[in-house]
Amino acid sequence: MTQPADRQGQKTMRMRIRRWLVRINRSVPPGLRVVVGLLLIVGGIFGFLPVLGFWMIPLGIGVAWLDLRALCRLRKTRQR
Repeated sequence: MTQPADRQGQKTMRMRIRRWLVRINRSVPPGLRVVVGLLLIVGGIFGFLPVLGFWMIPLGIGVAWLDLRALCRLRKTRQR
């Protein structure tokens, strides 16, 4: 059973973003990940330019969320 072309495109895009997030999580220091994420989001807003692309927005949100998720967990444990 084959999937429609748009479903396969979504799966491959998710896999690519996941691979980038794993790579960034391993190589970029924690405080710098938020800055890199924000820069990716801002660059994605200018996606109509040739070098930049709209793909940078979800990647930037994911990169920034790597640190924000840890901060939310830390805050929850301190409240208890």
